[in-house]
Amino acid sequence: MGSLKSDSARRRTQRHMTECQKLPLLETFYEIRVCENPTCGLRYPLVEGHPFGTRCPVCLGGTRLAAMKALPAERMTHVKELAVFSENAPARIRLHAVLDNIRSAWNVGAMFRTADGLGVEKLYLCGITPTPENAAVQKTALGAEQTVAWEYARDAVKLAERLKAEGCALWGLEQDARALRLEKTNRIAEKQSREQQVALVVGNEVTGVDPALLDLCEQIFYIPMRGQKRSLNVEVAFAIAAWALNG
Repeated sequence: MGSLKSDSARRRTQRHMTECQKLPLLETFYEIRVCENPTCGLRYPLVEGHPFGTRCPVCLGGTRLAAMKALPAERMTHVKELAVFSENAPARIRLHAVLDNIRSAWNVGAMFRTADGLGVEKLYLCGITPTPENAAVQKTALGAEQTVAWEYARDAVKLAERLKAEGCALWGLEQDARALRLEKTNRIAEKQSREQQVALVVGNEVTGVDPALLDLCEQIFYIPMRGQKRSLNVEVAFAIAAWALNG
C-alpha cells in the first residue's frame, strides 16, 4: 500500500514538473537544477538571466530540472498596514545612518535593504561610498534604494557638522577606547525622545570611521567579538547596531 502511494505521489510530481517545464522561466519563479555529469552533480537554484542558462555553472555540463518554485515577491506595505505597524511597534528614535567611505557596492546595496527592513529613514553616502546609480548597489538592494531616502556628501566630517547643527545626534560604531558595549544602547536609546534624530555612523571596511568624524560623535559603541577576527563585515555590523538602536 505504501508503495502504491509512493508511486502515485511520484507520478503527480512528474506531471507537475512537466507542466512547470512548459512555463517560461519568469522572475517570479526559480528552478532547482541538478548537473547530470556524474563527476560533478552540482545542485543549484536557477533564476532568469543566469549567464550559463541551463548549463552547469561549474562544469558547463547538461542539467536536469529537479523542482520549480515561486519566488516570494516583494511588495510595498499598504498605507493602512504601515499605520497599524507604527502604532503597535513604534520606533525608539528617528534613525538615520552615515556611511563613511564604504568601498564595496555590494555592502552598500545590502545596507539599503537592511535600512528598509529596520526602519532607517535615510542614508548619507559619503566620500567613495557608491551610490544607487551603481549597478552592484541596485543588485543587492533589490529595490530598497527606491524606498530609503539617501543623500551624497563628499566630506563626511562637514556633513556631520551640519547634521549636529540641525539637532541630529551622532552615534558611532567603532572599536575605540571611548566605546561602550552595544548592549548599553538599550538604556541610552530609551532615554531619547521618539522625535530625536540619531545618525548611526559606520566606516570603511579596512580603516574604520574617520577619526575626526568619530570625535564628533556623542556616543560610540562596539560589538564584542568572541572569535579570532577583530570585527564583523561592515554590513553585518550595521544591521546588528541598527536593530539594537531601533528594535
